[in-house]
Amino acid sequence: MKEEYSDRINKVFYFIDENLDADLSLSVIADIAYFSPFHFHRIFRTITGETLNEYVTRRRIEKSASILMHNKKISITEVSLQTGFNSNSSFTRTFNKFYGISPTDFRNQDHHEFSKISKVESKNGQEFPIFEKYICNINDLLNWITMNAKIEVKEIEKLELAYVTCIGDSGIAAAYDKLISWATPKGILKNDNTKMVTIYHDSFKITSPEKVRMSACVTLQEPAKVNGGVGLTEIPGGKYLVGSFEITPEEFGKTWSGLFLWMNGKGYKKADRNPFEIYHNDFRTHPENKCRVDFYIPIE
Repeated sequence: MKEEYSDRINKVFYFIDENLDADLSLSVIADIAYFSPFHFHRIFRTITGETLNEYVTRRRIEKSASILMHNKKISITEVSLQTGFNSNSSFTRTFNKFYGISPTDFRNQDHHEFSKISKVESKNGQEFPIFEKYICNINDLLNWITMNAKIEVKEIEKLELAYVTCIGDSGIAAAYDKLISWATPKGILKNDNTKMVTIYHDSFKITSPEKVRMSACVTLQEPAKVNGGVGLTEIPGGKYLVGSFEITPEEFGKTWSGLFLWMNGKGYKKADRNPFEIYHNDFRTHPENKCRVDFYIPIE
């Protein structure tokens, strides 16, 4: 797939994320990507594995699930309007098809007790994600977080980044390889203040791992020209809950789950921005193969 196509599709991703309550029809989105509808349909499906309509519907439902998880007081009508559904019945029917539960029942669940995505087969034979319980006890997880992390609330300034996006957790290594190949000849990695960053546009709690969208990023200390599928983005400044850890790569999922548990237990509320990680070493050079990493959760 041509690199210029990736650049245009990245623009589409960001537009959809910011306009879930708007008209996201094929003709509108194709125009944003500067393709004919026919050409765009083919390219988008090749890159994402989904048609535009399938992708938009999934993003709307997953966004609504995130809102319901973090805001127990919001009405179902308000959620349906925020995520682009024209009626409660349409929203409820589509939500139930994805998660096998109504939006109201989903909102009333204690999501602190759930973790990894598993699969369940719906009535029409299609597979959709559901939740399964933590392998470990919640109290054990919270104790582990307390013992292994320095947790604080910080106000951070905006971060300027170059990035490569991937869909599916199996693609993040290739995305970093591509980013590093672009950044190395420019001398970007020689700056001691440069950090590698992963932004999570989706949550593993509500999105299947093969569809989670992530961005492999490198911080920029000065403006840079991008090409070859590398884009420019930013992380907005603001208030973040920051957990600093020294952990193995296998402990990342456990760490995120525990940090969100800790956040909710302390009464903090997640803001409508993406969480991310900042890395401070190459774990392959660590004597115990551990990562020194900061986990950032945006809070209100």
